[in-house]
Amino acid sequence: MTPVELSRTVVHAVRRAVDAGELSVDVPSRVVVAPPGPGGCGDYATNVALQLARPAGQPPLRVAEVLQGYLSDAVGVVDVEITGPGFLNISLDPAAVSAGLGELVRRVQDEGLRYGHTDALTGRVFELRVPYEVRAEVLADALGRIVGSQGGRVEVLHREPVNLRPVPSPEDPAPLGLDAACWALLHPAPRDRPRITADHLVQREANPLFRVRYAHARARALRRHAHALGFAADGHTPHLADTPGAHPLLTLLADHPRVLGTAASLPHPDGIGAPSRLTRHLLDLADTALPFFPTVLPRGDEKPTAAHRARLALAEAVGTVLAGGLTLLGIDAPDHL
Repeated sequence: MTPVELSRTVVHAVRRAVDAGELSVDVPSRVVVAPPGPGGCGDYATNVALQLARPAGQPPLRVAEVLQGYLSDAVGVVDVEITGPGFLNISLDPAAVSAGLGELVRRVQDEGLRYGHTDALTGRVFELRVPYEVRAEVLADALGRIVGSQGGRVEVLHREPVNLRPVPSPEDPAPLGLDAACWALLHPAPRDRPRITADHLVQREANPLFRVRYAHARARALRRHAHALGFAADGHTPHLADTPGAHPLLTLLADHPRVLGTAASLPHPDGIGAPSRLTRHLLDLADTALPFFPTVLPRGDEKPTAAHRARLALAEAVGTVLAGGLTLLGIDAPDHL
């Protein structure tokens, strides 16, 4: 069971409670599930009861108790506990967790750079009217690719009234080079002032772009080193569920399609999405993956095992998602740094 599937399971539990008359709320289209925070337990937690309490006209604990009963008998769920003011903490069947990990990794392997692409916006054409300003042009260009990944199309025009006007670049970003300039202009939210400094060129951990590209290069290097050791990736094993660091990566990988859809969404009157949502997601994925990578290859006299093959499959999936995301932003994803 992946986080996306668990989110659907929670939504189904809400729907069942509404159908049974125990809750009177609009059923959400999705809910957020994430690893439990301090004081939590189990594999995942959700604050859906707190979100529904006000519209339901009931205390959060009562809403949580109602949902607890419907979640407890869901396939793949072995326990549901309530903590704090109404957080639902969900423990999953290890077999379901392992199957979800393997299924997700195989999906990324099968879809490659197109993982997360959908046809949700097929047939829709969005008009972006931008000023003659470099940041607006770069944002419109990135939005064109991101919207295209969801099946839609963007037409960029230079005429009034403008509907895409981010805070302008304070200076010409061209001296940074194409990749660093794009990151410098896209990573801040459109309403925030971008920094055009040489920090974007520094090959150190303090540079977010470096961390993302370095994580991608590390993932590709792991594949090369594994080949030299005589083994390849295999996401069909049950060992991912027991690997430290695998669950947070699973959550981020599973969330990638939603992030692309959100970055491409045009809910505002001015008709713009936000590529910065994608940059933040890629940075979270890179920062979570880098501590995991040292567990992938055998050490010393250790022989490659099924666990190593499973970890390599997860590392390769991370590299694929990072490369796909950078490509949509118009930034190169080199295999070597």
